[in-house]
Amino acid sequence: MDFLTSPEFWLALGQIIIIDILLGGDNAVVIALACRKLPPAQRAKGIIWGTAGAIVLRVVLIAFAMTLLSLPFLKFVGALLLVWIGVKLLAPDEEGHGDVQGSDKLLAAIKTIIVADLVMSVDNVIAIAGAAQNAGEHSFLLVVLGLLISIPIIVWGSQLVIKLMERFPFIITFGGMLLGWIAGGMLVTDPAFVNPAVMDWMPKWGSVDEKGLAVISDTLYWASHIVGALLVLAVGKFIVSRRAGDGGEGGAAHG
Repeated sequence: MDFLTSPEFWLALGQIIIIDILLGGDNAVVIALACRKLPPAQRAKGIIWGTAGAIVLRVVLIAFAMTLLSLPFLKFVGALLLVWIGVKLLAPDEEGHGDVQGSDKLLAAIKTIIVADLVMSVDNVIAIAGAAQNAGEHSFLLVVLGLLISIPIIVWGSQLVIKLMERFPFIITFGGMLLGWIAGGMLVTDPAFVNPAVMDWMPKWGSVDEKGLAVISDTLYWASHIVGALLVLAVGKFIVSRRAGDGGEGGAAHG
């Protein structure tokens, strides 16, 4: 139980909870839409069982993703996807949930929640696998704890979370930069770049320890995280300002 006194463990757990809350708002909307036609007596059951099924499925997906991250260049690709997800968080597209069908049958509503969560959980899975990657043997425990803590917040406190994000936009900015931070760390610790036993013809800027975890210099560690966070912030702000400019020009053209 020594890991419970490790700052790295609690930092990673905090990152996972933040990621789940920031990227899980849509999931809460889907749950509400899927259960909206259920009789009041069954609505709570639909939410609970649908959410439970979604949690189990997501844990399996994350465990699978964490295993895949040991393959060369998958962390590299995952880092690029995380940067894209972080940018979308700062400069979101306008998307609706009108295609989510409500049902007056309990099992149908539960199925809708699980299937929709599966489709929408790609971003969560990549981000959480990245956040837990350096926790070694306790990484899976981190994932489960993070989900157990954050899912009830998402499901029962989604409206509060949404209002907080609207009132304090820096929360969204912080979340996007957090994804960029994790992406930077994922990219430089890809096995292709640090593991001498993997693609030995490639130049390496690090190594791996006896547990198979990446070992890189402190300078590269901090620089990669900071560059990743700043990249997401810069690209996100650029897209938002460009859209605002296009909107202004369009309005002037129609005036």
